[in-house]
Amino acid sequence: MSRSLFATMMKNKGKTIISFTLGSIFYLSLVIWLYPSIANSQAFDTMFKEMPEGLMSAFGFSEGINSLSGFVAGEYYGLLFIIILLIYCVTTATQLIVRLVDQGSMAYLLSSGLSRFKIAMTQIAVILLGLIFIIVITTISGVVGANIFIEEGNFSGTHFIELNIVTFMLFFVISGYCFFFSCLFNDERKTLSVAGGISFIFFAVDMVSKISDKLDWMQYFTIFSTFRATEIAQGSVNILPICIWLGVTGVVLYSAAVIIFNKRDLPL
Repeated sequence: MSRSLFATMMKNKGKTIISFTLGSIFYLSLVIWLYPSIANSQAFDTMFKEMPEGLMSAFGFSEGINSLSGFVAGEYYGLLFIIILLIYCVTTATQLIVRLVDQGSMAYLLSSGLSRFKIAMTQIAVILLGLIFIIVITTISGVVGANIFIEEGNFSGTHFIELNIVTFMLFFVISGYCFFFSCLFNDERKTLSVAGGISFIFFAVDMVSKISDKLDWMQYFTIFSTFRATEIAQGSVNILPICIWLGVTGVVLYSAAVIIFNKRDLPL
């Protein structure tokens, strides 16, 4: 890994990472702050009971809103946090490799004596460090926010941490295939379209697969099938097999990306 390149890229991406982190903190804190009002509201309780079961399952509320852990998992980790991290992974992976190729900056880096392997490993460190930072700060904010705003003991810090561990492993894979496409293509727009399009399809297929039992076979065609936020937050899922599978998949994707970047021809 190149320290000088790493420092330069972190300086360039620092504001972006901080922005995503602050956005995550704000929305999570808002969800936690609103929970007591929603949990004690007869109108919301009636609304949730009248909603179709498939729709409740799709948005992670199949178990209702009896606990803060389940509510946060369904309301925030089931949608908002997923979108925040998807945008981060797709845009950052695109900018770290293919933008440099597309704009001609990669030729300058290579002419300075840096090997392709060092460049790729440095950029991987940038995207993963940013992802870790966002998730760790979000985890801390969630635990602190629950202690500040919630009096009842219906929030499990341990299960919340497990939820965030699985979240990181999920986006380790997603950032892996985004980085793979960044190393595969020379055009930034094409990379953005392919990585973003596949991510959107995965997410949409996961939502549809939850709506009806007749459609649950679709879960085998999306990476999000491994991410059952509500069940994890309630402690009903063993996360170890999930993390192992996601970890191996992520390593394979990043390794393939580095190999392709090392061997393929780059435009001058």
